[in-house]
Amino acid sequence: MDEGMGRPGPAKLALRDVLVRRQGRTVLEVPSLEVMDGEVLAVLGPNGAGKSTLLRVLALLERPSSGQVLWEGRPVTGDPLPYRRRMAVVFQEPLLLDMTVEANVRLGMSLRGLPRREQKQRARRWLERLGVGHLAHRSARHLSGGEAQRVSLARALALSPEVLLLDEPFAALDAPMQQEMVDELESLLRETATTAVLVTHDRAQALRLGDRVAVLMDGRLRQVGPPQTVFAQPADAEVARFLGVENVLPAEVVAVQGGLAQLQVGPRIVWAAAESLRGEGRAWACVRPEHIVLAPLGSGEEAGSARNRLPARVTRLAPVGPGPQVRVDLDCGFPLVAYVTATSAEQLGLRPGATVVASFKALSVHLIPR
Repeated sequence: MDEGMGRPGPAKLALRDVLVRRQGRTVLEVPSLEVMDGEVLAVLGPNGAGKSTLLRVLALLERPSSGQVLWEGRPVTGDPLPYRRRMAVVFQEPLLLDMTVEANVRLGMSLRGLPRREQKQRARRWLERLGVGHLAHRSARHLSGGEAQRVSLARALALSPEVLLLDEPFAALDAPMQQEMVDELESLLRETATTAVLVTHDRAQALRLGDRVAVLMDGRLRQVGPPQTVFAQPADAEVARFLGVENVLPAEVVAVQGGLAQLQVGPRIVWAAAESLRGEGRAWACVRPEHIVLAPLGSGEEAGSARNRLPARVTRLAPVGPGPQVRVDLDCGFPLVAYVTATSAEQLGLRPGATVVASFKALSVHLIPR
């Protein structure tokens, strides 16, 4: 964990010493977490990490085994309903009832006692804003997945919640629809300045939508901070791998001098920036595959400003998802992974057995003591 666990200023919602146990097993342990007023906190973690449990505790839908939930600095005690009415939750499944779209959006407002005229105005405004106004009188049973999730989001926003909680809201949608919904949500959150907690396993969503990112693994917060910091400087090797750092290399720190660390990685010397390193010892050297540049061996193109230039042999090529990137597995005396575009792979003549130079800057190496 880091200094991002809490910040000065008003926390809209917070957890203190929260523990959730089920059948004698700890499923969530959070010493401290704050959701600041007006921020979007993205809770990122793999399946089974405890993300949904964390969201349910924040939403006051599940009482922790011990610890406190705080609203604007005060512990929530007694009946949680008054606080729940100041929040809205959007789940992965839209949970729409067998009634018209407009009736579904008006339901929460009706339960909260809003006048019928205001219910209708808000419902229409948010349905139009989310591009499903033309579906107002259609039965919710006949909606597509994307339409149903838009209606679910409209229902939540129509309540003008002080805190919006989103539990993997787009996980059940196909990739193009997910991207469309992320675009829409980003726009809405910025427009309304709504305090929000987004639970997701999707790194790209967390990076794009979160003002801060909280990495949750095995029921414990491992790192909290601004997205760029968390992704560039993961707290430990497991977090680094989850965040997409393909190269987490066991290294020995041989020397530290002039802001640089000399590392022994397998039979090779690798240089890294040593800003956060104190003295010699063992470390994990983390290098993102997109930070590695490949050039043909002996072509002259391998010369450059990068301090690390390692002769390597290509062992395997594989596409990276549906995009234009190619994963290149290399043998530098130790395994290394680089990403290049398909065009670059073709121009470089990359194939198993080809020899290249893999270059990366010392600043591209993030060191984690081990």
